[in-house]
Amino acid sequence: MTDDTNALAVSLFSEMLTSDQLLRNRLSRVLPKGMEISHFSVLNHLVFIHAERTPAQLAKTFHVTRGAMTNTLNKLEWAGYIHIRPDWDDARRKMVAISPAGKRAREQAIDAVAPMINELVDDVGPDKVRAVLPVLRELRLRLEDE
Repeated sequence: MTDDTNALAVSLFSEMLTSDQLLRNRLSRVLPKGMEISHFSVLNHLVFIHAERTPAQLAKTFHVTRGAMTNTLNKLEWAGYIHIRPDWDDARRKMVAISPAGKRAREQAIDAVAPMINELVDDVGPDKVRAVLPVLRELRLRLEDE
């Protein structure tokens, strides 16, 4: 790897990591009280897939340990945002579904987050955001392959 390539790679990942941290801080401030980014992410995912998932499937989707996912799911269940039931075909597994309260909480979170994200896109410029999305998507896909 040349020095130029190394410097480029370090700059890219430095920008990505710093942007991730700043975005997470902003999101944490605007999400409804008591909701964490991990909670919002799981609720958002369950709304989009329109199906139940096992905790193991969710852990794999979010690239976290099963223990971390169990912790998140326990908090969501306690809040009434998800239902966890036994898998009728395999009693060793559980199935997770979003509840009506979870759908409402997700909508409240979207309403809280949207203005901040929309303002950011407007400030940067929609054309620039559209241009960078394919690059970010390709980086994510390559990282997921590992």
